[in-house]
Amino acid sequence: MLNKTLRESLRDVPVVDRSDVVVVGGGPAGISAAVSAARNGASVTLLERYPYLGGLAAGGMVLLLDDMHNDTEITVKGICMEMIERMRSIGLCHTPPEEDRMPGRRETQENWKKYSRWGMFDFHTQSMPHPVCFAAAFDPDGYKKVSYDLMEEAKVKLRLHSWFSEVIVEGGVAKGVICETKEGRQAIMGDVIIDASGDLDVAASAGAKFQEASFIVTTVSRWGNVDTDKAEAWQYANPEEFQRLDHEAKRIIGGCWNYWWLKTPLPGVIWLNCPHMPQYSGLTVEGLTGAEFEGRKRMERLMTFARENLPGFEKAHVVDFAPQTGVRTTRLLEGEYVVTKDDVMKRRHFADTVCRGRDYYTPYGALVPKEVDNLLVAGRHYSCTPQAQKKSREIPPCMAQGEAVGVAATVALNAGVTVREADVSAIQKQMRAQGADPGDVPSSNALVMEAAE
Repeated sequence: MLNKTLRESLRDVPVVDRSDVVVVGGGPAGISAAVSAARNGASVTLLERYPYLGGLAAGGMVLLLDDMHNDTEITVKGICMEMIERMRSIGLCHTPPEEDRMPGRRETQENWKKYSRWGMFDFHTQSMPHPVCFAAAFDPDGYKKVSYDLMEEAKVKLRLHSWFSEVIVEGGVAKGVICETKEGRQAIMGDVIIDASGDLDVAASAGAKFQEASFIVTTVSRWGNVDTDKAEAWQYANPEEFQRLDHEAKRIIGGCWNYWWLKTPLPGVIWLNCPHMPQYSGLTVEGLTGAEFEGRKRMERLMTFARENLPGFEKAHVVDFAPQTGVRTTRLLEGEYVVTKDDVMKRRHFADTVCRGRDYYTPYGALVPKEVDNLLVAGRHYSCTPQAQKKSREIPPCMAQGEAVGVAATVALNAGVTVREADVSAIQKQMRAQGADPGDVPSSNALVMEAAE
């Protein structure tokens, strides 16, 4: 183990851009934040370290948008639903029609067979078959295309291949960020900085308080040339044999959800959101590197087994592995309010709610760091406990958070106040005006609080 350190020489960093709002991270939350702020009149720069947009949705190939529908309604709308509609219009997104989500029909065995391999069921319920709910299975390149279209239409200044390095803070106020690029270090200045990094990179750099947590990581992959009709028909015609072979497949994987493969909008192409690997850190070079090697080894063994034993998989082959490691939990902000598992499970409603997930609510205070002004957070690293994060980190709720902080930034800028002082009622009103659901009106089964204390 080396214990040496090197002292870097002082150097000038060129300021290459300035915007009202600077968003760090081009994943689902960052996309929503940038588009939302730009549509509300702000100049916006979006920084992304990869050569594409979409984060874990596209680069991580988490190819299902779920946790956005409760028993009676779609709860995440706005930019998330707009992206779903755009992907669906080009044939790269599949959703269950409303008639199959109606009470009395959504719980049937017929619908379970029809939608379970798409992942379009309420996995929170204990009953079997799980009822069908609104969710969207999509293609990763479809997500990228729609993201680019939104950026261009909203006139967001997009800077790919720009790896965040540190935040610029003056007098307790975030003023800009520095990133590493092929051209060297570059500075981008802004009046409001939004941390949509997924790992709280920006807020942590600014000195915001956080806690570290860990969960499973995954090297997601896609396989092609799979006869999914044959595989499903065999599964239901031979339940005992299916259970035996499925159990062996899961042993090889070493950890997965109930269904280790799901269908995609591309015929014959499936995606595998596995293996689950809890022993690797998403914050270390060693952890991320180790996960790539171990994940590929497990999936290679699974491919050999599937070809030899599972009907429909005889000619299967690997299409690709996700270019991003599937990291679920790293740093979590400890902001003005810390959402708890109890808040999520009891559907606790807050006076300053600005967005919602399936049937839980996110208060504005959970998106605002305590220690630094004019910095907002959106995504799976928002202010919550690790137990709450496991139940509220799906992509649609993160997109709703992004849309909300994009609005919040413009509300604060227009009023000439810090984001901490932004008028929550104005944020809620604008969210509704642009087709989103801020969650300001609690559902009938919500536990209402007077304020997020």
